[in-house]
Amino acid sequence: MAVYTDLAAHELGAIVDGWDVGRLVSAKGIAEGISNSNWLIETAGSPRSARFVLTMYERRIDRGDLPFFLGLLDHLAAAGLPVPRPLHDPAGAPFRMVGDKAVALIEYRSGISPAWPTPRQAHAAGAVLARIHLAGASYHAARGNALSPPACAAMLAAIGPARLRAIDPALPAFTSKAADLAERWPQNLPVSVIHADLFPDNVLMVGDSVTGVIDFYFACTDQMAYDLAVTHSAWAFDRRTGAYREDIGRALIEGYGSVRDLLPAERSALPLLAQGACLRFVASRVEDWFEQAGSHEILRKDPLDYARRWQFYESQGNAIFA
Repeated sequence: MAVYTDLAAHELGAIVDGWDVGRLVSAKGIAEGISNSNWLIETAGSPRSARFVLTMYERRIDRGDLPFFLGLLDHLAAAGLPVPRPLHDPAGAPFRMVGDKAVALIEYRSGISPAWPTPRQAHAAGAVLARIHLAGASYHAARGNALSPPACAAMLAAIGPARLRAIDPALPAFTSKAADLAERWPQNLPVSVIHADLFPDNVLMVGDSVTGVIDFYFACTDQMAYDLAVTHSAWAFDRRTGAYREDIGRALIEGYGSVRDLLPAERSALPLLAQGACLRFVASRVEDWFEQAGSHEILRKDPLDYARRWQFYESQGNAIFA
């Protein structure tokens, strides 16, 4: 279970008291996620009592970025997007400090993440991503992409061929490919606030309808078509076999286009943007591979999964985005 900090019920109750939502009646650790400790909690005895998600920020998230992330949730929710609002404490703050760690109490959204997405679900995910981009364009704050292709290329170079080879002999070759990709990265495509991590497990659905979009902790200001490429790489491959799902990939792009038209320059850049999306996950999974070495609680994700997707996009060119 990805709960890094083990808290007793009375400790969780004391934390929740800071939001004036009633007394804690239940708390259950949430296994998903590798960066934070999360609990599904329920309160009673107050008009504000409900189900919530309590998040304690543990790793990879700079506390200074929390106002950007949590403010974005407020902004998107106000625009009618199905995202969970953070609760503000009586002083108006969207998070509190518990010792040296930040914690936030966030609305619970119902729904189930699609383990095996259908084309209709992919279409709905593409449409909500476009709505996020349109609404995000008016968000008052900006944040750079810490996992941009140049940053990820530098990350692989710093790890070095010996350590990459220890994971798999094929990985060192991707260091030079990453540097070349960073040099050829498209510029001047339309920009907004992007989610940057819209895997199926970050989308909650009831049937074919999106009821929640969660985990905005990689959100940043970057090219919208890149975010579409990230989502394409996350949805359009069978998670068991790795095979490309043309029906899913096409439905996702069509769903996005049903809300926001891609410019010709964006569409022609998608093959390279998709390779950059794969670079991001190769690099972050390699980094996690070494940071999580020896952990018995977290299943390390294989960077070769995304290396193979990278090669697929490289070989297919514009064909799959036509």
